[in-house]
Amino acid sequence: MFDINKLKLLREQTDVSFTLCKKALEETNNDIEKAKLLLTKWGAEKVKSKSNRETTQGIIASYVHHNKKVAGLVELLCETDFVSGNHDFQKLGQEIAMQIASLKAKSVKELLEQEYIRDPSKKINDLIKDAVLKFGENIKITRLLRWEIGVK
Repeated sequence: MFDINKLKLLREQTDVSFTLCKKALEETNNDIEKAKLLLTKWGAEKVKSKSNRETTQGIIASYVHHNKKVAGLVELLCETDFVSGNHDFQKLGQEIAMQIASLKAKSVKELLEQEYIRDPSKKINDLIKDAVLKFGENIKITRLLRWEIGVK
């Protein structure tokens, strides 16, 4: 039996579906930290199983810093237009575009290895893995661009 309050808390903290949160709590006897680890493990397995699936839909997300002197663009791809139209997917794109504007990355690979500016305990690659678990689709960053006034 699972604790409904812990289910709500785990869902808030991880943004993973109620079904998977419930399953993780049941398998860990309502231990939230162990459930998070289990969700991470399942997420890694899900990412691996979806990594070869074609990503033909997506968005181009942008961020312009408040001083109007630096901007970031990112092409974030997914499998379906249903996911690309999702508010949380679009917010992920904006967060990654902000990351690009904030910290220079010469390539997608370099970006994926950067610490996330809002939570240094995570890398950008972790955000992508979390999104794959949340949306159930393969998600990829394929291109990025950073513009800064006076820098060519």
